Amino acid sequence: MKREKTSHARSTSTKSASKSADFAAVFAALKNIFTAHAKQLQVTVDKPGRYYVVAREVVWRGKPLFVGAVISGKAYVSFHLMPLYMNPSLQKQVSPELKKRMQGKTCFNFTKLDSELFRQLEQLTAAGVALFCSKDFPEKLTKMTAR
Repeated sequence: MKREKTSHARSTSTKSASKSADFAAVFAALKNIFTAHAKQLQVTVDKPGRYYVVAREVVWRGKPLFVGAVISGKAYVSFHLMPLYMNPSLQKQVSPELKKRMQGKTCFNFTKLDSELFRQLEQLTAAGVALFCSKDFPEKLTKMTAR
């Protein structure tokens, strides 16, 4: 019995190491989507498994406007893109394949690299960053949230 347990433990350990390596690659690839917009974005958190960005020059209610994050969890790596939340035209650009990875309105979950879906995220991110980082966006946001 000890051999079975040891064998199972090794198998689980190997799977865990493989999953960890996959997650690290996914995290790095998703982080690179945001780093491509370094001129417009400011990094607020850059730790292993956590990467948060805000608009560099746009302030909303006294704080920099949160644009997105990449977060590595136990089951998947999440890519959060806040411009999707309030932009129906941007939401319409999300392909059916990418929607399968969507959780909520602004979060996409991945367990392994997917170059096609990451390309789509790059395009959505570019459009979202352009929107959120435009000088007149706080005024537009004020109008959208006025009730």
